[in-house]
Formats: sequence, structure tokens, C-alpha cells
Amino acid sequence: MFWNQSHSPAALSRLWRSLAFRLAAAYALAGLLLVFSAIASLYLVLVNELDKSTDLFLADKVNVLSTMLRDRPDDIDGLREEIELESAARRYEQFYIRLLDEAGRPVLTTPGMADQLDLAQLTRKTRSSPHRGIPMRGRSGRSFRVISVSLPVGHLPPQHATIDIAIDVSQKEALLARYRDWFYAILLATFAMFSWVGYQIARRGIHPMEEMATTARHITSTNLQERISTEGYPFELAALAGTFNKMLDRLEESFTRISRFSADIAHDLRTPVNNIRGEAEVALARARSADEYRNVVESCLEESVRLSDLIGDLLFLARAESPVTDLRRERVDVGAMLSGVREYYEASAADGGVSLSVSVPADPVMVELDRSLLQRAVGNLVSNALSHTPPGGAVLLEAKPDPSGIRIEVSDTGVGIPAEALPRVFDRFFRVDSSRSQGSGSTGLGLAIVQSIAQLHGGKAEISSQLGQGTLVALHIPGPVL
Repeated sequence: MFWNQSHSPAALSRLWRSLAFRLAAAYALAGLLLVFSAIASLYLVLVNELDKSTDLFLADKVNVLSTMLRDRPDDIDGLREEIELESAARRYEQFYIRLLDEAGRPVLTTPGMADQLDLAQLTRKTRSSPHRGIPMRGRSGRSFRVISVSLPVGHLPPQHATIDIAIDVSQKEALLARYRDWFYAILLATFAMFSWVGYQIARRGIHPMEEMATTARHITSTNLQERISTEGYPFELAALAGTFNKMLDRLEESFTRISRFSADIAHDLRTPVNNIRGEAEVALARARSADEYRNVVESCLEESVRLSDLIGDLLFLARAESPVTDLRRERVDVGAMLSGVREYYEASAADGGVSLSVSVPADPVMVELDRSLLQRAVGNLVSNALSHTPPGGAVLLEAKPDPSGIRIEVSDTGVGIPAEALPRVFDRFFRVDSSRSQGSGSTGLGLAIVQSIAQLHGGKAEISSQLGQGTLVALHIPGPVL
């Protein structure tokens, strides 16, 4: 039951997905590996040093006995004292020595050596590895290090004797065992301590992120003014909070524009519908003549056309914003295209008393672009220019190749646009003069469509204007000029 409630796979999965748990686990494992490496290295150094000290003791004993056998081979009392009596005086790290003649018969042996060691096994082990200290287990389970060396006797060869030396290293083995016990205890304590410390550090580290998440949870479409404070945060999290705040700024701006757009579109759709409804209600209020009914129908048709144009513009903008919108690119003579636009609007310009002209290079300027879309963009600009240029003014269409593509400009000598309105002229439904735009049937979508067409081609639209002097709108269309 405890496993099902506390350690189910789902609970463990949720625990593993916790950033605090992962950081704490990584910190604990890193600390554990570091401590393990340090203690293991010290342990190996200690083992090596203990073995070295034992081997040095054995080598010292071999050297003493070698000197006595070479220089004083007849000093049996001295050999007996060195072999039989010295070890008995030691309480710890007792050693045992056996002196064998050339026939392998014992000459002198430390008392008790046969009780502690299997001498036959000692002979087999040492004969296979002479002159080198090797470990050996005694009869009572105690640990020994043994060595066997063949030494010359006297100064006249070829007499030789064999010395077997065994030293009790059980005290050193016990020291290493205690060290290992401490080793495991320290590792266990280290893991527990590092896990707790790592978790505390991780919790403190992600606390700012939790605050950011709490702030983010309070943000809704009606509460976009909420921001994350960057005071007191580490540099990395402060940068993240700043980025998040900038994203909220963009979202708030987008929601504001959407709200304004929704209000504008509702107003612009409602106006022609109300006009049509009003005309129809007035016409049906009493019997009317055929001419009166005709006037009502013409008025309704005019409003219907306006409504249809508005819906068409909105659909075009929606399609332009779709990531799957494709351009029908073709080789276009920009000069010929601008001349075609001029011819289309020439009658309107003449009616308004405005001069409409085109300025293009002498050589044809050929560019790969969508002819119909660019004609629509330039047509919108010309229509706007004619609407805001008084009689006697002029509208000029120009094409200027540049290193990055083509620049198409539409300039006029009209009334101009206030400086404070310029940043918003490409917004949907934005009108500098709402009353005049409504009277002229403008929907406020013309420049927004121009901007969308330029962006579809990978370019942009720019505008500059001065009150009373005129306006210039430039389209930058990137691409090679053919």
C-alpha cells in the first residue's frame, strides 16, 4: 500500500520531472563522485604506503642477514639472536625467519613459525616468486607478507643458504578495514548531506522562476498590464524576465490593436448594413413611385458594393497573413506596369484637376514579382494620393533600381499627414480624418494592404509626409533586377 501511494511509477515520473529534484540529484551525485574519488585515492595511497613500509622492513632484514652470512657465517649466536630472539621481543608486527641450508634443511627457525604458517605452502608460494614480497594467509587466518631470498654464505662460493621471512600484517589489514568502514560511512553521510543541501540550493535557485510562474498565472487577456519585476534576480533570470516582459508588451499591443480592430470592423460593417436597412424601411413605409424605388435600389447597391469591397479587403488581409500564401511571380516590366496604373487612374485624376505622371529609367526594369498584387498596392497608393491632393496638384509614380532590388515611389503634393499620425497609417481601419474618409467611402484598409503586399514580397513600405506639402510612400521590393 505504501508503494502504491508514495512510490508509484506516476509519482516517480512526476518527481523526476521536477527541476529541483533533478538539480539536487545532480548536485548529490557530483558531490558523491568527488568525495568517492578523493577517499578512494587516499585509500590506494595508504595501501601502497603500507605495502612499501612492509617491503622495506623485509628488505632491511634480508640485508642484515645477508651481511651476517657473508661476513660472519660462523657466528651462530648472532644469527640465533637475529632469527629466534628478536621477534619474540616484538608485541606488534611480529615476524618469523627460517634459515635453510643448500639441501633445504632448516638450520634456524623463529619459535612458533610452524604454528602460525603452513611452511610447505610458504615454500611453494615463495619459490614461485623469489626475492619479492607476496601476501599469505596464516593458519589462524592472520595476514602475512612473506619473502624468500637465496644468499651466499661466506666469501668462498658456491655455498648458499635460503632465508624465508614472514611478517604479520594483520594490524595493517585491520587499519585498512577500519578505513573502509569509515569510507562507506562518509559516503553515506555525504550522499545524504549533499542531497539535502542540493535540494535547498535548487529550491532557492528556482524560487525566482516560481515567482515568475505565479505572475504569469495572473496574466489574462483582460490583465495584460501585469509585469515581472527583475529586481534582485540573477543576471540570467533577469534577462529571462525582461524578455518575458517584452513579450507581454507585444501581446498587450496586439490585443489592443485587435480590440480596436474589432471595434472598427464592427462599426464599418454596421454602417452600410444600417444604411441598407434604413433605405429599405423608408421605401416600404408607404407606396412610392418607380423613380423613388429606383433611387432606393441604387443607394442599397452602392452600400452593398462598399460592404463587398470591405469584406474583400478583409479576406485579402487574412490570406496575406497566412504562412501558406503563395506569390505568382513572373517577369514584370515595372515601367510598363506603372504606365498601366497611370492610364487606369488618368480619368479620375483629370476629373480632380490633378496631374498624374510616371518617371522610370530609359532601359526596361524587369523584376520577378506578383504583377496583380503589386498593381493593387500601387493602385491603392495612387487612389489615396488622388483623394488627398487638391486641384492643381500633382501625383508622381517612380521606379528606382537599387542594389537590393527595386524601389517604387508614389508621391503627391496634397494636404499631407500630421507627424503624430505617421506611425499608425499602416494600421487597419486607421484614418487620419475619419469624417472625410467615411464620406469618400474609404475603409482605412488601403495602406494596410499595401504593407501586406510588400511584406509578402519580402520587402517593406515606408512613408514620409509634411502638412501642406505632400506625402511620399515607397515600396522596397528585394530581388535581382533583370
